[in-house]
Amino acid sequence: QMVLSEKVNQLMEWASKRSVIRMNGDKFRRLVKAPPRNYSVIVMFTALQPHRQCVVCKQADEEYQILANSWRYSSAFTNKIFFAMVDFDEGSDVFQMLNMNSAPTFINFPAKGKPKRGDTYELQVRGFAAEQLARWVADRTDVHIRVIRPPNYAGPLMLGLLLAVIGGLVYLRGSNLDFLYNKTGWAFAALCFVLAMTSGQMWNHIRGPPYAHKNPHTGQVNYIHGSSQAQFVAETHIVLLFNGGVTLGMVLLHEAATSDMDVGKRKIMCIAGIGLVVLFFSWLLSVFRSKYHGYPYRY
Repeated sequence: QMVLSEKVNQLMEWASKRSVIRMNGDKFRRLVKAPPRNYSVIVMFTALQPHRQCVVCKQADEEYQILANSWRYSSAFTNKIFFAMVDFDEGSDVFQMLNMNSAPTFINFPAKGKPKRGDTYELQVRGFAAEQLARWVADRTDVHIRVIRPPNYAGPLMLGLLLAVIGGLVYLRGSNLDFLYNKTGWAFAALCFVLAMTSGQMWNHIRGPPYAHKNPHTGQVNYIHGSSQAQFVAETHIVLLFNGGVTLGMVLLHEAATSDMDVGKRKIMCIAGIGLVVLFFSWLLSVFRSKYHGYPYRY
């Protein structure tokens, strides 16, 4: 009982100074692995040193800090759960002990027993947004954390800038507001919005997935997620580009059929439109096939 109280007091002292407790191999074995323990510890295994070039680790660390701070400064804060971090350069022996060869990885070490399968966070599926991590923590520990993000003034500033630009245009144009009735401008804006939504931009905003994935063994970077249940940010940009290429091809085909230009130019537009549709749609279908394994059709 004395050993347990000393461990809890030590963790509480560190948590009062820093929401995420940094651990090396000795601290991890003494406070996380070794019994007795009546508290859960959420540990992020990461590689934050610049020479590791782990961009995803830095992004995940920001969200992890937000989650830990939300818990540390919550009125419901108790010693039932602590948030810790093991960096590879400070605790490589811990990585070897757990047979871990990738980062970042989140593992819940429960108050009783060893971690089960569900105690390892599915980063590739759920992303590393603080809200998603909080739901996982609630599932594993019954501790509900209300995520409170730092104030972000980028949105209001951009809105103010947009309103200022619109107000300036209206002022400069005076009573001439014909530009508000420009069908081409409104069509282009609507098309950009549709392409962003159909490519999965809203999913990225909700889930917060990594931009891409770098294989720690081979160094190969994957921009397309191999599962139909998840995606990378880069994948969204790729699908957006392919959809835009198909749309441009369809627009050229429509112009070739309805415009009053000479026949030669219309033929060039028609050939270019067909080429764009065939090329970008085939690439789009190849992305679909790579995510839905066993899809039998090709283009």
